[in-house]
Amino acid sequence: MTLRLPDSNGATWTYEPRTEPLLVTPGTPFTSRTVYSAAHVVADPYADVSPDSPAAVDWDATLAFRRHLWSHGLGVAEAMDTAQRGMGLDWAGAAELIRRSAAEAKSVGGLIACGVGTDQLSVTETGYPYSLAEIRAAYEEQLAVVEESGARAILMASRALAAVAKGPEDYLEVYGHLLRQASEPVVLHWLGPMFDPALEGYWGATDLDAATRTFLDVIAAHPDKVDGIKVSLLDAQREIDIRRRLPQGVRCYTGDDFNYPELIAGDEQGFSHALLGIFDPLGPLAAQAVRVLDTGDVKGFRDLLDPTVGLSRHLFQPPTRFYKTGVVFLAWLAGHQSHFTMVGGLQSARSLPHFAKAYELADGLGLFPDPKLAEERMKNLLSVYGVDQ
Repeated sequence: MTLRLPDSNGATWTYEPRTEPLLVTPGTPFTSRTVYSAAHVVADPYADVSPDSPAAVDWDATLAFRRHLWSHGLGVAEAMDTAQRGMGLDWAGAAELIRRSAAEAKSVGGLIACGVGTDQLSVTETGYPYSLAEIRAAYEEQLAVVEESGARAILMASRALAAVAKGPEDYLEVYGHLLRQASEPVVLHWLGPMFDPALEGYWGATDLDAATRTFLDVIAAHPDKVDGIKVSLLDAQREIDIRRRLPQGVRCYTGDDFNYPELIAGDEQGFSHALLGIFDPLGPLAAQAVRVLDTGDVKGFRDLLDPTVGLSRHLFQPPTRFYKTGVVFLAWLAGHQSHFTMVGGLQSARSLPHFAKAYELADGLGLFPDPKLAEERMKNLLSVYGVDQ
């Protein structure tokens, strides 16, 4: 059977779907890299809510997807950007997600780290009317929830801090306080403005060299309290430069969804671990690639993972913050959830030609466990949009 898929020029073209999936089975734990997949949430499609309502989450399907990731040896980065944190999922929903996922991780022996932010501080018509002390207290509230759950904390970038901070010294003060208070080493997350425009000028400067110096100063002052850093700037060379300047024992977790194969493979001076949104749809294939890398076979690793970059760059194309729509779309096609509905109605954030290309690329990689199911669901979506087959 063939499908007629639309392109961005208003025309359609014929695509012949794959008939067999790429066969990947769960395997042994990774030995050479620590790998987290940031995981999406599954919305409750029957909830009578508006885009401005608190998130209605299908908890059974959401936790089932995390068990899927753990079964392949991947860690779960919970309540992060991929889970629509700040784009439909508020702090109350995130706190519930953290508690439920951490308990599930404990029951199956899964690796988990959870996002800590300040999103309980709401923006007003005049901006963020908060002091640094109030921002610090918001971070502390969330840090306590994560630590009480037994998960590792990821200190995420704060929209409120970006708006209120006067310069690098404010970042040094807030992060220094939090790191001294943390009971266990944390992951520091630098999320670029391509993922969230409100984070422009983070670390007190729009100049990335100056921002990098402040970021590294925070780490250098508290190396025993920093497990690692997650860099999401979509700039491979900058990540490599930062990686080479980290104190001994502090890991770099790549968050670069454009250049992850080369960054994870590394070079003669080191490598990056991974904490990636693209590993949500790529989970089994990514796990297989890392196990090949565990044997020392860098070429085999690249042969498996390099072909996935085209899909990732497509999903993360500008406006990059809407990549979650493609991630959830692929989860639906792959059978991990029964519907294509998102928290906050975000399923409308990408176009039909974007979905068509994502389907083609993912199918070509063999990502769908049941290609026939994916084909039928894609056909149904096309029909809703008025594309006759």
